Amino acid sequence: MMNRQIVLRSRPEGNPTVDNFEMVHVEVPPVTDASVLRRTIYLSLDPYMRGRMSDAESYAASVAIRQVMVGHTVSQVVESHNPAFAAGDFVAGYDGWQEFGLSSGRELRKLDPNSAPISTALGTLGMPGMTAYVGLLDIGQPKPGETVVVSAASGAVGSVVGQIARIKGCRAVGIAGSPDKCQYVVDELGFDACVNYKSAGFHEDLAGACPSGIDVYFENVGGAVFAAVVRLLNNNARIPLCGLIADYNAVKMPPGPNLRPLLVKRALIKGFIVSDHNDRAAAFQKDCAAWLREGRLKYREDIVDGLEHAPAALLKLFDGRNFGKLMVRVSQDPTR
Repeated sequence: MMNRQIVLRSRPEGNPTVDNFEMVHVEVPPVTDASVLRRTIYLSLDPYMRGRMSDAESYAASVAIRQVMVGHTVSQVVESHNPAFAAGDFVAGYDGWQEFGLSSGRELRKLDPNSAPISTALGTLGMPGMTAYVGLLDIGQPKPGETVVVSAASGAVGSVVGQIARIKGCRAVGIAGSPDKCQYVVDELGFDACVNYKSAGFHEDLAGACPSGIDVYFENVGGAVFAAVVRLLNNNARIPLCGLIADYNAVKMPPGPNLRPLLVKRALIKGFIVSDHNDRAAAFQKDCAAWLREGRLKYREDIVDGLEHAPAALLKLFDGRNFGKLMVRVSQDPTR
């Protein structure tokens, strides 16, 4: 049995291209004692992957040249010699950009397709959802009546941030990159307002959407969006720093905005990596799974079919062409 894999062929200079990747075919290794073989159904595509393609120092190791690209996956067990898993089980893991994964199974989380669609393990009930949960609640610490602003509001993380803010009694304001995305954020997700950062009147629109200023800003973008938000911060504002996707493809670090307002407003800004907060996983799963069942937490998925299309699909993240949680359907989902 052959396994299709996509490996990192070269490191990008600036914007990644499909030429930075290569498809290879290798034999699936035999299933040995206590190991679990699974077939990938969904592969998650996330902004952090750009950092893994670089050899610059970061919070996680770079992907080596000719190594399989990293990524979260939802799979179905094909064969198991581990008593904790049986053939047919659905699991979430980290098999990366390939059709089959084989390991001891220690890193796997079993999924119940009757509880929630298995694809949500890569989005609302997966790493993006937990990133939103931990960043907003533990660092942002929103209080009822406060204004919470989140950039990339229609994306996998931002969409959950705003909805949790509403659940916690806050005014939720999104920032997105098109009228369609802003309409979705307000009409479908229930945000109080959403502002298009590409519009000519962005600064005025943002101020109008936040008449009482900004108490919590969940940062996913950076650049000009961050500069616009800083002007509207209230005293003792908090900024969970999750991502800076506007800078990920920069060859040289761009000049930052004037940070003096952070000093004057006594604002707290804290960077965080969700993998440092595994102690919050049980609370996240309990709360967000309940909110999902109750219809208080909604989501949208942007699914691309075929592992061979993963490189081109990843590029959608960096120019805002994705709409919702971006993932690749590598093989048929038997639950749908």
